[in-house]
Amino acid sequence: MTEEQKLKEERDREMLNELIGRVKAAQVKYAEYTQEQVDKIFAAAALAANNARIPLAQMAVAESGMGVVEDKVIKNHFASEYIYNKYRDMKTCGIIEENEAYGIAKVAEPVGVIAGIVPTTNPTSTAIFKSLLALKTRNGIIFSPHPRAKKSTIEAARIVLEAAVKAGAPEGIIGWIEEPSVQLSNHLMCHPDISLILATGGPGMVKAAYSSGTPAVGVGPGNTPVVMGETCDIKMAVSSVLQSKTFDNGMICASEQSVTAVAAIYDAVKKEFAYRGAHILTKAEAKKVGDLIQIDGKLNPKIVGQSAYKIAEMAGVTVPSNTKVLIAETDGVGPDYPFSREKLSPVLALYKAKDFEAAVENAKKLLEYGGLGHTSVLYTNSQNFERAKYYGHVMMSSRTLVNMPSSQGAIGDIYNFALNPSLTLGCGSWGGNSVSENVTPMQLLNIKSIAKRRENMLWVRIPEKVYFKYGCLPVAIGDLAGHKRAFIVTDKFLYSTGILNDLLRSLEKMGIATEVFADVEPDPTIQLARKGLERINSFQPDAIIAVGGGSPIDAAKIMWLMYEQPEISFEDVAMRFMDIRKRIVKLPELGKKATMVAIPTTSGTGSEVTPFAVITDAETGNKYPLADYALTPKMAIIDTQLVMKMPKRLTAYSGIDALTHALEARVSVMASDYTNSLANEAAKLVFEYLPRCYSNGAMDEEAREHMHNASTMAGMAFANAFLGVCHSMAHKLGGMYHIPHGLANAMLICEVIRYNATDVPTKQGTFPQYKYPNAKAAYANIATYCGLGGRTDDEKVEKLIEAIEKLKAELEIPKSIKEYGIDEATFLARLDELALKAFDDQCTGANPRYPLVSEIKEMLLKVYYGEEYAGHRTALPGNKPMAM
Repeated sequence: MTEEQKLKEERDREMLNELIGRVKAAQVKYAEYTQEQVDKIFAAAALAANNARIPLAQMAVAESGMGVVEDKVIKNHFASEYIYNKYRDMKTCGIIEENEAYGIAKVAEPVGVIAGIVPTTNPTSTAIFKSLLALKTRNGIIFSPHPRAKKSTIEAARIVLEAAVKAGAPEGIIGWIEEPSVQLSNHLMCHPDISLILATGGPGMVKAAYSSGTPAVGVGPGNTPVVMGETCDIKMAVSSVLQSKTFDNGMICASEQSVTAVAAIYDAVKKEFAYRGAHILTKAEAKKVGDLIQIDGKLNPKIVGQSAYKIAEMAGVTVPSNTKVLIAETDGVGPDYPFSREKLSPVLALYKAKDFEAAVENAKKLLEYGGLGHTSVLYTNSQNFERAKYYGHVMMSSRTLVNMPSSQGAIGDIYNFALNPSLTLGCGSWGGNSVSENVTPMQLLNIKSIAKRRENMLWVRIPEKVYFKYGCLPVAIGDLAGHKRAFIVTDKFLYSTGILNDLLRSLEKMGIATEVFADVEPDPTIQLARKGLERINSFQPDAIIAVGGGSPIDAAKIMWLMYEQPEISFEDVAMRFMDIRKRIVKLPELGKKATMVAIPTTSGTGSEVTPFAVITDAETGNKYPLADYALTPKMAIIDTQLVMKMPKRLTAYSGIDALTHALEARVSVMASDYTNSLANEAAKLVFEYLPRCYSNGAMDEEAREHMHNASTMAGMAFANAFLGVCHSMAHKLGGMYHIPHGLANAMLICEVIRYNATDVPTKQGTFPQYKYPNAKAAYANIATYCGLGGRTDDEKVEKLIEAIEKLKAELEIPKSIKEYGIDEATFLARLDELALKAFDDQCTGANPRYPLVSEIKEMLLKVYYGEEYAGHRTALPGNKPMAM
């Protein structure tokens, strides 16, 4: 080492010492904060990290050259939303538990300043996760990023720090090494003012942490084995492995590295893998890939986080570009069998065992070869408890997962709510770790914790009262007896037609004072809602009644929310979530000030029975679909008399909107027996009665009544199953180009059906009850229920599309966005922005096929050009991950 290098190293150490001193001083102040102060900071930091999930994901992939942007978005989302949701109410300050009968109290104190080691594989999500844990426990933290991903790690830490300080945290509570090196990381870990090391990284770094003399919480390498027994659900097992193994190109340390199938089902498992998009390597191909995986007994870093296609290309093996995973059949374990090791990429070993006991023995050997203490997976009949217990006993792993994808399952709170969410997975003494569970705030407080299991459940939630039938309004509104003041939200057209007369007379007879707000326009804005709120605050109603289509009902919901909860930030409510039960911002139950009544005058939105509201920011043009069950009206009145004179165009657009609700709810990852029955019947009614409504208008009461019921039933279905990517794109087309919502859905839905109706999607939607891709079968079920014909599922899907196209033709729906009149140059110029916004729409998460941004972009192009699309294919992007 030259004299100049020595001087630089000394300066770097001095700068690090100064940084440690600053963070320590900040932490001493933070240690005196109350639980209320800490929770406010924790929430602000989680919100900031969640808002930055996409740019941080893009930055991480661009800098490291590894992984998939869309999947890193999920990891960043998980690291903020799920961590916040799980620990938001956890007491971490002062007395956290007290039992007077036994005379014992548990007191939480911070450990001090933490050294956070961050790997190149998860540079942003790990930084978010560790920052939030440190803030929740009143600790300071200093990050040592991986040199190949330092910019993205530092940016994640900076975003969290700025939000925390703005919320009241001491300046400098989070710090980082600007130019990381092995020497500086070692100096950080060995510094006497570092109280704990939170280490995530390669075996060398974790070993250095445990050897530093400073208390450390670390992880070990994973070599997760999977056993598929003869009673397992093969479709679910294979789809789950592929879902997990392709997630972020296999970089999660818990991802599956091998599958051992018993001989009785081995061929079926192998066939299912091939059918679902995996490539089974020949012996010659396996030799080439094996030589690439392992060089001189070590994992080749060039394959880490790369796609199956790229790895095959590097090995000189030709496979289809959409190949999900490379699978090699092998029969040995150890250095001479490269596929038997941890590969951190979409490469998998496949073993055949004569019976279950032999399969478990093989899995045990694989775990011992580089994965002790981490994770093991079993697929078996869900009722076979004895087999699951036997497997968990034999395997020396801290997590034994049964019937779930390990990448998503091991990190907790997705496929088992009792498993704590974490991005640092301890491996216990087997893996040389001090912790044998998913790391939580408890490990940063030196106190014990007892976890209770939380069973997952689905739900059906609708308004407390739903009245329906021609002329039911005057009778139904009698339920408001005892109320004093009713604020009515509608639009100028409806008000001018006198459609409110019966309602106003009924309210007057009951002695209820009224005030009418008739300023709602299509695509209601935040600004309009605030204008209505001023009137509401002045009038102080105890009932809010929305009369109209989706726009007045949505506007009324927003006014209701702001009236009941004036302190809630609209931007927070609009934040995307992965699971409505885990969202960062939760709304309290509404209705303490006013009862919400929804009376639809169109047959399409279903807003009268849903927890959704769509609102537009007039200043930015952004359209926000909000979702929270607190927004569900308390009463819905479905009076056919109010829709008898709907104009033809509104009849068409709203009717197709109702059909789209039913179709998307039917194939949603959250669909259930309850929502399926509602969706099927709603779709059948639309096909049968919408053409009559369009042709006969006010002369066909029967058709109008059935369509009105269909709209509400479809609303009930998607209120509980949620929607999909069709609505994601429709929301953004409406916000960007002011295309009527129902029309946008009409132009998109057939292309979305074609996109979803595959058993081999690029990526499968994530929800515990969604075991394997079955959208094609679900669409076929609708076709069967509606009597559309077809023998196979593929034929039935085509019949469904034909029926929709026929219906659209009868309703005179434009065949393409271009035909509707959107300028081509304008559309293409904003296409990337449109696709990214649609990807980030709240509805995307429930789609059965989790879309890449490039796939959304291609669908939009197809729908823009319609039949002309074939002539524009050369301009299309490839089916690649999100642009960086």
